[in-house]
Amino acid sequence: MSSTSVESREFKVGGRTVRVSRPDKALFPDDGITKADLARYYRTVAHRMLPQLRGRPLMLERHPDGIGGVSFMQKDVPEYFPDWIHRVELPKQHGTVTYVLCDDTATLLHLVDQGCITPHRFLSKADRPDHPDRLIFDLDPPGDDFASVRTAALLLREMLEQLRLPSAVMTTGSRGLHVLVPLDRSETFDEVRSFAGDVAELLALSHPDTLTTEVRKEAREKRLYLDIQRNAYAQTAVAPFAVRAHPGAPVAAPVSWTEVEDDAVGARGFTLRDISARLEVNPWQDVFRRGRSLGGARRRLDRLC
Repeated sequence: MSSTSVESREFKVGGRTVRVSRPDKALFPDDGITKADLARYYRTVAHRMLPQLRGRPLMLERHPDGIGGVSFMQKDVPEYFPDWIHRVELPKQHGTVTYVLCDDTATLLHLVDQGCITPHRFLSKADRPDHPDRLIFDLDPPGDDFASVRTAALLLREMLEQLRLPSAVMTTGSRGLHVLVPLDRSETFDEVRSFAGDVAELLALSHPDTLTTEVRKEAREKRLYLDIQRNAYAQTAVAPFAVRAHPGAPVAAPVSWTEVEDDAVGARGFTLRDISARLEVNPWQDVFRRGRSLGGARRRLDRLC
């Protein structure tokens, strides 16, 4: 360790003091973004991010040596995590998993201290883990063709409107978009997944040259994949405002449908360094106030099929 390096830095949030070790560690070496920079970012966006995280089990994408080093996905909470961090024990095949719940800013900063760059969240909450309050379509392009993602997202929104379902959209900070539908938790994951699959299948049948539901990559050819696989128990999706482990530190950001229509966003259009302007507006402000049952939408969908 050099004489100018700092062993730790303290952040005082919510009545707690969180110590971030090796704050000058370069997590994004080519961009000069350090662990302290990441901690400051998550403290800044916490008021917008935490409502999307509270009560939801998380999977942690950890890069303790930065994005060029060894990385791993972690579900089980390590025993050495502080007692004040909330946890939930949920069943898995042949056992259980104890997940972390990020309910406050202090927890979010502690995750940064552990080298977590990207938190991935459940689509359900811990109190009813098999009943999601989000349905998600992951629009995955065959390459870096974001124009096809934008077109698919608008077609999907149009179909959801026919089914009288509200929707929200976000950039993933990677290559595509996520389209989400708020649910009232009356259906199980199996029911939600079946509905999402039928929506995707109908849309793909209507646009067979550009869209597909083929799980096998070799069968997709150059078509955009309408991925509904995340709609399942214990599956996760990148959290809104999460930083992705790519050069430039792109951020998964909620956007408006108007921005998608106007071609004003890209998959990696927002980064850790310029996301602050997004905090002044909330394109999701009214969408998730009331979740919907899929009963009526299912009946309307059956009539379209």
